[in-house]
Amino acid sequence: MATTIAARIRHRFADFTLDVDLQLPGRGVSALFGQSGSGKTTCLRCLAGLERADHAYIEVNGQVWQDSQRGVFLPPHQRPLGYVFQEASLFAHLSVQRNLEYGWRRIPAAQRQVDLHQACELLGIGHLLTRMPAKLSGGERQRVGIARALLTSPGLLLMDEPLAALDSQRKAEILPYLERLHDELDIAIVYVSHAQDEVARLADHLVLLDQGRVQASGPVTETLARLDLPLALGDDAGVVIQGQVQGYDDAYQLLSLGLPGSDLPIRVAHAPMALGSALRVKVQARDVSLSLDEQGQSSILNRLPVTVTGQRVADNNAHVLVSLEVAGTALLARITRYSWDQLGLTVGSRAWAQIKAVAVLA
Repeated sequence: MATTIAARIRHRFADFTLDVDLQLPGRGVSALFGQSGSGKTTCLRCLAGLERADHAYIEVNGQVWQDSQRGVFLPPHQRPLGYVFQEASLFAHLSVQRNLEYGWRRIPAAQRQVDLHQACELLGIGHLLTRMPAKLSGGERQRVGIARALLTSPGLLLMDEPLAALDSQRKAEILPYLERLHDELDIAIVYVSHAQDEVARLADHLVLLDQGRVQASGPVTETLARLDLPLALGDDAGVVIQGQVQGYDDAYQLLSLGLPGSDLPIRVAHAPMALGSALRVKVQARDVSLSLDEQGQSSILNRLPVTVTGQRVADNNAHVLVSLEVAGTALLARITRYSWDQLGLTVGSRAWAQIKAVAVLA
């Protein structure tokens, strides 16, 4: 799919400079990822026009939103975008339905792409319409805020760490709804986060920011697997695999997922899904062990033939990160340096990767 979002932004503060050149897909979720202070939110605010960058060229779907060389700058209300903040910021004096209608009524009827019923169904908030914001949980407020942004029929949806203010239970509640937005809406989403698990679950494209500059940019399946990036060094390092359902064992509730471009399956503890369905899973590096031969009976159900493609010391000097390739799919393994030496592994070595079915995160 052709790129429809181009943003070259240079903006200087007293002690920080944002200097990025972004080419993002026109559909799906592009995540801006990095530590606090890396420039994620500043970049998002420049895209929205909430921050007027010193020097910028921003074009979305063929429409130029800012071109500092030509003096073009569309204010936020003239940009067809939705913005979701960390806090939902609902109008406290309006019911949920009236909050939703506030954004919906701003859009001429002929230009509405999302209707009230669809937004309520996507976010699971139909039963909340008569409630006041004070009577909502944090997760419910955020879902209403996202629905309100969608009802402006945006060409681009910007989400600034929408789960950061929620506890783990509320995050687990709202993540499936964000996945539905990804799967069911033909819209570009730029999603800011510093949580790698969120990025792995939601993003198609990943931009890694560090000190105001792009450290890496590319498909999430490739970028998370790169040993030259700090993403691979932490305890939550892992890879994303986009597989296809090959079968289901109802007796043991195990899903067989075909690896991309291969008949090799990986088994996952999961609810049943239709044959041929797509499923995204994350395999954590710490949950992958290596062996020189295919072992016999074991509680570890997934044993895959792999080739070692790289190695580096992890954030803990006793550990190493090993990059692997299985039928064209990237894996990472986090093992001890002792194990690396005892197995005699080198780049190019063939081995077996062992992954517990219960450790594959779907």
